Amino acid sequence: MSMQNRLALAFLVSCFSFHLISVPALANSDDFLQCLREMVPGELVYAQSSTNFTDVLVSSIKNPKFFTNTTVRPVCIVTPTNSWHVQAAVFCGRWHGVRLRVRSGGHDYEGLSYRSCQPEVFGVVDLANLRSISVNQGDSTAWVDSGATIGELYYHIAKNNSQVAFPAGECPSIGVGGHFSGGGIGMLMRKYGLSVDKIVDAKLVTANGDVLDRAGMGEDLFWAIRGGGGGSFGIVLSWKIQLVRVPPTVTVFSIPKTLEEGAVEILTKWQYIAPSLPNDLSIRAKVQGQQAVFLAVYLGTCSSLVPMMDRLFPELNMTSADCRSMTWLESAALSYGGLAKTGTLEEVLLSRGSSLAYYTKIKSDYVDRPIASCSWKNIFSWFKKDGSGYIMLEPQGGFMRTVSAAATPYPHRRGVLYVIQYITFWQGDGGAAPTTWLANFYDFMGNYVSQNPRQAYVNFRDLDIGQNTLRNDVSTFESGQVWGQRYFLSNYRRLAAVKAAVDPTDYFRNEQSIPPLRQQLE
Repeated sequence: MSMQNRLALAFLVSCFSFHLISVPALANSDDFLQCLREMVPGELVYAQSSTNFTDVLVSSIKNPKFFTNTTVRPVCIVTPTNSWHVQAAVFCGRWHGVRLRVRSGGHDYEGLSYRSCQPEVFGVVDLANLRSISVNQGDSTAWVDSGATIGELYYHIAKNNSQVAFPAGECPSIGVGGHFSGGGIGMLMRKYGLSVDKIVDAKLVTANGDVLDRAGMGEDLFWAIRGGGGGSFGIVLSWKIQLVRVPPTVTVFSIPKTLEEGAVEILTKWQYIAPSLPNDLSIRAKVQGQQAVFLAVYLGTCSSLVPMMDRLFPELNMTSADCRSMTWLESAALSYGGLAKTGTLEEVLLSRGSSLAYYTKIKSDYVDRPIASCSWKNIFSWFKKDGSGYIMLEPQGGFMRTVSAAATPYPHRRGVLYVIQYITFWQGDGGAAPTTWLANFYDFMGNYVSQNPRQAYVNFRDLDIGQNTLRNDVSTFESGQVWGQRYFLSNYRRLAAVKAAVDPTDYFRNEQSIPPLRQQLE
């Protein structure tokens, strides 16, 4: 950024700081774009008329359902390379009445980081260029930019030290910014908790254009950005994380069981065992077709895992022949299924490629009481139906039981046995059967999962459970409560109070962003 532009930005900072600027009621996209071009290098701003606009827009879209001729697209995409560019985008947007949505990786199950469900003039700040990772071996911390992926984070912290790790998700192409903003469940959560449990600082651009760290933003806002969902409180540029220790060798296994091999009985028993196993062991279950596959990561050796399984989960009949020994970093790539396809860590963990091959729809549930064996037989019958997808069951317990529901916005802690992720997919025009199957199966499962409210995970975002409505151009607390209590339980109200304090005009918003509470009380 030139000195002239820096001075202009400094002037805008001072104006916003003293509230001298009134935000127009109607968006002026032409003036917004002109403002951006004066403040941000032209090669970092892609208007709809730009030759590369479509390529940049689609660069991290994973679901072709949100890339159609009728999709409401941004008027431009800003691809900042430093915090000044992000501040400039906020200032220009506020000045000219254009709201911003923020994209870090594109693993947004409803696409709300780059599209709108209703006609709206908005811009996108795409953080893909902000992806640096700086590791401090001395105190086992790292600063990671929001535009980095989980795979890049794993690779950079552990490539030279096999005993360093971080608790986060299984898919390497997930963007750090969105993942952390929603909590961050993963294979290490039973041992070390969620991603947000290990975040110790952050740098955020607010709706006023200020850049704040933890000390500057205060503990309420710092609490809110660690699990309150992305797109509500500002633009998090980077996160300081506390790294964790793992042994030099970990053990993984994948054991399929068909119905004839006792899948129903084993899965029924798994519900009791998986959440209460030693914290070093996490066993997920995948149900697809007429079988269940049990997928484990153990922070230890095969020689200690086999007797443990014989004692605690003999029904699975796990033996040393099922063991695969490797580093934790290799297990992170393997858990996604990538190493079997490509054979190298780099190709799996560092790939940011986007694919529009499959349409998907995802939903989620939390289970707080074991499902009976007879009910599992009925559940398996759903996977014989036309259009059936699969479900992933991720156990909690362990460290998760030691954290109170109010410690972070993610409240699903004590009492939760496991998380269900429902996944269906299709190609071309074949979506009728899969989407019907998912909707009906989800309704059926309502008898067996958490209730009052039926809980859901904000990172498995689902617009079916509710969307915001506006009053006086501000999202209403009441409309957000419909979906917000399912994601956040009683934490929803505190999140709305924080929103009112830091963004009372609802500048950062989408169909499921946190509404400001104060607006509803005035």
